[in-house]
Amino acid sequence: LSRHCVPMEKTTVLITGCSSGIGLGLAARLAADTAGRFKVFATMRDLAKAEQLLERFGGCCPDTLELLQLDVTDPCSLAAAAQRLQGQQLDVLAVCNAGMGLMGPLETCSDQAMKTIFDVNLFGAIRTIRAFLPAMKLRRAGRIIVSSSIGGLQGLPFNAVYCASKFAVEGLCESLAIVLHPFNIHLTLVECGPVNSSFTTNLQRPDPEGSELQ
Repeated sequence: LSRHCVPMEKTTVLITGCSSGIGLGLAARLAADTAGRFKVFATMRDLAKAEQLLERFGGCCPDTLELLQLDVTDPCSLAAAAQRLQGQQLDVLAVCNAGMGLMGPLETCSDQAMKTIFDVNLFGAIRTIRAFLPAMKLRRAGRIIVSSSIGGLQGLPFNAVYCASKFAVEGLCESLAIVLHPFNIHLTLVECGPVNSSFTTNLQRPDPEGSELQ
């Protein structure tokens, strides 16, 4: 009796914010899986920043790693990414790795800076989930993993706006988890503490020389 080896079906994963931090680490780890269990669509706003991921993984490989441009603040960019995956089964959507921080006393935070934080951290997550959710609902299968933060569980000094955006993400996901359950779509919140990444380098801060901060 001869046995035929049936190729194992890969788990397709789309990850946002793969140019650094959690997104980069997750994409590299899954793409380098020794059993080849994953096909990773690693997305980032600026594909020119893909060098670190390609170095970590050792270059693009169509079977396991594909780079995609995706800006969570741009509906056209999201639509193009969703179009690229059309006809493919997306098993896991890992969102909100594309995140921003804003640190400083509340009165030093400009309206524009606060709107930008919410546009990326909250509305970016909403736009991304909305772009890929209909196909998951049709298939009645999928998992959505959202990077939240300890700052979504408790307020942190001088991080009021960042924490407010993450508290909002928590409410969004807790509500969604209930209504997605009958569709066999599971939503997971990951509440990270400090992570060794470029997040702190990219923090928006008020001008230290500004009279208000002094």
